[in-house]
Amino acid sequence: MDDEHPGGPPAPRSVQLDARQVRTLAHPLRMRLLGTLRLDGPATATALAEKLHTNTGATSYHLRQLAEVGLVTEDLDRGAGRQRWWQAAHDISNFEPTDFDDDPDARAAVQWIQADQVRLLAEQAERWMAVAPGWSREWRDAAGMGDMVLELGPARLRALNDELWQLLMRYRDEATPDERDSQSVHVFLAAFPRVEEER
Repeated sequence: MDDEHPGGPPAPRSVQLDARQVRTLAHPLRMRLLGTLRLDGPATATALAEKLHTNTGATSYHLRQLAEVGLVTEDLDRGAGRQRWWQAAHDISNFEPTDFDDDPDARAAVQWIQADQVRLLAEQAERWMAVAPGWSREWRDAAGMGDMVLELGPARLRALNDELWQLLMRYRDEATPDERDSQSVHVFLAAFPRVEEER
């Protein structure tokens, strides 16, 4: 059972991905299925297929693949008759890239997952920029992106990432759904050594 935060949401359920899970997750539809279940809650394969513009057969197949490695589970409280409802088994997936140094397939899967996150960032940013002119000044001034180059060693970089993650968790735990004009906000974290372009 998850610990309850006084006056806040339950602690997020987290999983440390193993090699089998990362290999299974390294697929565009599976990533989208898991993300949708985490964001929007339990759903049937039919509803997910409609939302993600795919077919029910492919959706069902990939949900079963995710279930085999424990990333999604059936929501038995919702199922009725032959209709199966699926839910994410965890809220957050964690892994250390070096966990898979001895497994070339898992290492390649991790690289694909990380590249997919970069694609998702670009896609979400482009969607926002396309509609931003129709949003209020308050939202347009609050949203945005920035970057900074810092001189850090690996220990301080790790500390920075850990501290930023703790800050995000605090904002999550202090969330007030009834806050005026509240919206789901997609936050990405990225920090890595600056690599000069080869000429």
